[in-house]
Amino acid sequence: MLAQEIIGNLQRIVGNKDVLTAKEDLISYSFDGTAAMQQMPGCVVFVESTQEVSEILKLANEKKFAVVTRGSGTGLSGGSLPSRDCVVMCTVKMDKILELDRANLTMWVEPGVITLQVADAALAAGLFYPPDPGSMKISTIGGNVAENSGGLRGLKYGITRNYVMGLEVVLPNGEIMTTGNKCVKDVAGYSLKDIFIGSEGTLGVITKVLLKLIPKPAAKKTMVATFSQMDKAAEAVSAIIAAQIIPCTLEFLDRTTIHCVEDYAKIGLPLDCEALLLMETDGHPAAVADEAAKMEQICREKGCMELRIAANDEEANKLATARRSAFSALARLSPTTILEDATVPRSELAQMIRFVDAIAKKYKLRIGTFGHMGDGNLHPTFLTDERNKEEMHRIEEAFKEIFDEAIRLGGTITGEHGVGVAKKSFLPKFLGEAQMRVSRDLRRTLDPNGILNPGKMFD
Repeated sequence: MLAQEIIGNLQRIVGNKDVLTAKEDLISYSFDGTAAMQQMPGCVVFVESTQEVSEILKLANEKKFAVVTRGSGTGLSGGSLPSRDCVVMCTVKMDKILELDRANLTMWVEPGVITLQVADAALAAGLFYPPDPGSMKISTIGGNVAENSGGLRGLKYGITRNYVMGLEVVLPNGEIMTTGNKCVKDVAGYSLKDIFIGSEGTLGVITKVLLKLIPKPAAKKTMVATFSQMDKAAEAVSAIIAAQIIPCTLEFLDRTTIHCVEDYAKIGLPLDCEALLLMETDGHPAAVADEAAKMEQICREKGCMELRIAANDEEANKLATARRSAFSALARLSPTTILEDATVPRSELAQMIRFVDAIAKKYKLRIGTFGHMGDGNLHPTFLTDERNKEEMHRIEEAFKEIFDEAIRLGGTITGEHGVGVAKKSFLPKFLGEAQMRVSRDLRRTLDPNGILNPGKMFD
């Protein structure tokens, strides 16, 4: 248990109302979006300023207690899972959009701002913030940066890292540092901001983010194509990329996921197919029309069963819902839903999908697979019950084979969910000795007392 002296000091820093200690209040903060993982914290502290964050980290170093930073808790690798008796430092009250600079196409925000609020504020100014993680309606920008979140538009527009121009970070010793600026070109010294992007709360606490915005695309077109075989869908994707077309969205659902989504969202998806491609192109109206026509032609040449083009924005949003609701739809089928994340080169995606299907049969598991076919990122989703220990063991063995195969094919163990607790055992094989040593040395240098998010990424 946390010493009463520590709790008293935390109350002095943020006020009594912003420190939770009752067990019934702590339960909601004992897990994140990762299935089958839970650990009670010592207390939860809500911070409202950079100075409060700084004071808490100084206290943590003095009293040697762990601090785990948390936003909305939507992470899928156990990145914000508490360690035993730690202080969970929740940033959701740091939720202000501080500045929208149209002249420089930037936005300064606090870490607790919801991702969708950033996107909506940009659109209201006639601008565009492209990163769109599936949790964007509830995830926070601070969490997006800490996990380097991806999303449906990653193929064309990139991921969170590509839109962070600067950060204010509180280092583990409590020192406040600002890195980056509004300059499009800046090569002075090390790019320190990039060290913190994707660091999962292990190197510092993000307290402000400078985001890059871009002009809003003038037009877009959305379409859905269905295929009798997943291989045919993968061939269509390869042909689209080979034709030098980079859609903003190029997603897929397998048969299991299609049926779950239709049952859940009643969108009107065809159910007599093995694979569905969701495609969206955006940009200049003439370019959009040309790319859409070429994608339609390619899909038909590759034997698509049916191709449907959205007639308007309402229908386009309805079709996009098919992909965005995939996880929610699958989660209705079983008490426990484990959403995984592996990425391979696009050329190997069909092979990886076949491998996941073979693994499901080998271990007698139910898996729905969907993901970002355009960038090789797939999400095999295990439908199970964490109370079934024997089946959970089979799932662990299946994971090992899936990640080994992803590495063998030149891929990675995570394309957008992070390492956290869930994947740290796979990290040494992927990174190798030199990268693991440098990563550990960096962490020890910045956080010699092991205050921040202990046990995440590596021990």
